[in-house]
This record gives sequence, structure tokens and C-alpha cells, in this order.
Amino acid sequence: MATTKTKYRRTTKSRYVGLSGLDARMALIENPMLRKDLPEFKSGDTVKVHVKIKEGEKERIQIYEGVVIARSNRGAGKSFTVRKMSHGVGVERMFLASSPKVAKIEVAEVGRVRRSKLYYLRALEGKAARIDRELDVTSDGVTPSSKS
Repeated sequence: MATTKTKYRRTTKSRYVGLSGLDARMALIENPMLRKDLPEFKSGDTVKVHVKIKEGEKERIQIYEGVVIARSNRGAGKSFTVRKMSHGVGVERMFLASSPKVAKIEVAEVGRVRRSKLYYLRALEGKAARIDRELDVTSDGVTPSSKS
């Protein structure tokens, strides 16, 4: 005789229960470290990262401009990788979003990509390494760059 399959029964209705245990303790520690002054950006965007550099006793700000090729979003350990071309050589730098060395981040251009990690750009050169840009179209159908 064939037995029928019994479905698993839920004993309680599923509902959201707030953070408990170790997660709650980690949130208490991480929340003050999170920065709220950073703009929204994603992979493919061209950003200008203002980095504080200490030279001897003096401190100055250097701008590092490049394409965001990766983001990692984990609490206070949020990081992003920026790639730029310097004298024909690709240079990548990883920044912690909550680091005090990052003074400011500006989004220079918004890129349109279909991947979250753009590691394939490492193998491309010249025009092949370009990223599609989102165009702003005005109400009269003319892009701002085509106006003279």
C-alpha cells in the first residue's frame, strides 16, 4: 500500500522577531561607527574619494578618482574598491566606508552596469573598458550634453 506524503506543519506563525542575542550586541557596537554622511553609489559609478594623507606633521587631502568595481556591505566593515588608470597602469584601492581617513565621497558620474563586481575590467584596455553612462533627458527630449 502506498503511503501518502505528509507535509510539514508549522507550529507557530512566522513573524519578525527583533535582533536577539549576539546580533543585538553587535548592532549596539556597530551602529555608532556607521557613517550617515556618505552618498549612495553603486558599482560602475565614477567617484571622487577625498582621502586624508599624513606627511610628517602635516595632513592634507588627496582626491582619488576612479570607477567603483566592487562593494561589500557588512555593517561597520563596509568597503568599496575603486580602480583608476595612472600613466597607463591600472591601480586599485580599497576603502573602508567608516574609516576616518575618508573625508568625503563625491559621485562624479553614474554608470549603468549589469554586474555587482566588475573584475572583468582588469583585462580590458582603452575603449573596451568604458562603462555606459546614464543620460539625463530633459522634457524637450534633448540631452544637456548636446546643447550648445
